[in-house]
Amino acid sequence: MQENREQITELIELNEELENYFRNTIIPQLFVDAALILRKFTPPAMKQFNLQKSHIGRPISEVVDNFRFPTIIENITQVINSGDILEKEVQTTDMNWYQMNIIPYVVRKGKKTNGVIITLVDITARIKDLKEQETLIAEHELLLDTIAHDIKNPLMALGLTIEFFKKAPEKGFERFPVLLQNVESSLKELKRIVYDLVETRWDEFRYKAIEEQLDLENILEDVRLTLAPQIQESKATIQTVVGPSQIFFPRRKLRSIIYNLVNNALKYRAPDRPLVIKITTYLDAGFLVISMEDNGIGIPQEHQRSIFNKYHRLENSAEGNGVGLYLVNQILRSSGGKITLESEVGKGSTFKVYLKHNG
Repeated sequence: MQENREQITELIELNEELENYFRNTIIPQLFVDAALILRKFTPPAMKQFNLQKSHIGRPISEVVDNFRFPTIIENITQVINSGDILEKEVQTTDMNWYQMNIIPYVVRKGKKTNGVIITLVDITARIKDLKEQETLIAEHELLLDTIAHDIKNPLMALGLTIEFFKKAPEKGFERFPVLLQNVESSLKELKRIVYDLVETRWDEFRYKAIEEQLDLENILEDVRLTLAPQIQESKATIQTVVGPSQIFFPRRKLRSIIYNLVNNALKYRAPDRPLVIKITTYLDAGFLVISMEDNGIGIPQEHQRSIFNKYHRLENSAEGNGVGLYLVNQILRSSGGKITLESEVGKGSTFKVYLKHNG
């Protein structure tokens, strides 16, 4: 009898601890049993999804509209049947994004899945920040590259013009030599400034950043989050078979490489079939190779070299400015790597990124 009282007391204390946790957690959580009955939810879930205490004990199908996730019942059923954790990004009808984890609730006795615990983390701000960061990186690289290359041509033309004026007749131009000398001095100063920027400072940092040890799977996750809206809209599937994943490389550079390649696959998907992107890694002769294969529209043979040129675009209907693959190629070349392409029209493309690997 005494032992039963102690067990009851222990259960009451445990339940009080759980109730205290539910009251104070800031994370929306839902508890659904194997019969798809909503058993419990935390206060943040109540606020976020307009749930009421009267919803407890009702089938999840009766309150599914409150969650604004069209596939939530299918996802719960999948986890109950498989016993596997499901992680996915979901967008609500109010255009917010959540990282949704559906975890099987396994009863120790019999090891049977008796329901699921659903945890939701708001990642709207993170997705927005990642998108803005990718945009800023591309604009930054393009601006500096334009300064490094394109400004040299007009400077050269101006210099040739001055040389032409030097040879022109001076008759009737009393102040011409003085004016010409002033223009020439200004040109020399401008050249000095550009040289200082381009040749001595910019070339030192061009396409470079601080290297650090990275895990490729973390980079892939960041890119997947950044492109979550496009992935969901296109119903694309990204399959990853990551072997070697550790690499010393600048973080934002590697993210930019992966982002541009995945984004291109999404933009140039085939209209008659679901897009599948397969990402694999392996080692090859001192390089970590990231292979990215898709079943998109493919790239014609005559365009396969020029797609790495600045401003080149395969189709005018696709969004973008045509600098993504150009920047990828420049980043890799400056770091001693390379990128290759195999493609067939109507079947898809495979890009292979070679990163120097000292492992």
